[in-house]
Amino acid sequence: MPSRRLILAMPFFGSGLVSRSASAQGAGTLRIVVPYAAGGPTDVQARILSEPLAKALGQRVVVENRTGAGVVVGTESVAKAPPDGQTVLFTTVAHAINPTLFPNLPFDTEKDFAPVVLVARVPLVLLVRKDLPARNMAEFLAWLSAQKGQATYGSAGVGSAPHLGAALLLKMQGVEASHIPYRGSGPAMTDLAAGRLDFYIDAATSALAQAQAGTGRALGWSMLSRSPAAPDLPTFDEQGVKGYEAYTWSGLFMPAATPREMVLKLNAAVREAVAVPAVRSRFAEIGAELAEPAPPEALGAFVQAETAKWRDVVKETGMNVQ
Repeated sequence: MPSRRLILAMPFFGSGLVSRSASAQGAGTLRIVVPYAAGGPTDVQARILSEPLAKALGQRVVVENRTGAGVVVGTESVAKAPPDGQTVLFTTVAHAINPTLFPNLPFDTEKDFAPVVLVARVPLVLLVRKDLPARNMAEFLAWLSAQKGQATYGSAGVGSAPHLGAALLLKMQGVEASHIPYRGSGPAMTDLAAGRLDFYIDAATSALAQAQAGTGRALGWSMLSRSPAAPDLPTFDEQGVKGYEAYTWSGLFMPAATPREMVLKLNAAVREAVAVPAVRSRFAEIGAELAEPAPPEALGAFVQAETAKWRDVVKETGMNVQ
């Protein structure tokens, strides 16, 4: 596959009367539903955001992990939640990919959700098990080719950013490997650390921490330019995988019937929260690049473009739900 660029990678619940004004949004508890396992990169972002968001909204904010079926379980729970401004989905590029992977989704990713705001973009990092005999991309690709399809790689689920990142690399290099999907990044990382997986292309959010802890070895950065978060980590492109670029993103969505004023209030609160210097520093530390402030419509248009693009990519890579 030639130098195709990939853009790889959050919702709210509550109870009450839909007719209540946006000022009522400050009452009760706002639930951020993360359809990924606790400890994974998406969960980490949500928890960094939750405290300053609580201050901006003037109410309690909790993060709830609801995993299963390639983020379908958690996403569906938000689609069917009361549209009272108290429930929000914090999700990733999977929101744009799943309509292609799952033709019979129990919800419509466009009609059943109100986009709120794009939060961040997160590059990916290639991690290999610590005892794998490769110290750079060239050595890794040579080793991978020699395995003749027997190497294993993990992901946070079929169609997740780690899955797509690895599938793209394999496609571009003309090699094969065995995909093992997990219910989130955390469990996959555990098996990589234990040597039960050969490699994992994970979001920088958690991958850099694992590399620093010595539980995995980082070999490549997925963007075309190096990052201040990992200045010594060379890109895939500069190591010979020309044109390779991949990243995930995170965004907030509410149930479709949520009153417009509530969506706008949450949009403004998130923008206020991520403007706090300490919050921006935390996102930078985990390798996440905060998105520029924008209205809800910008996220809606972005998701539509992502859905169209990933429809083609999923088909080209032969990806399917087992």
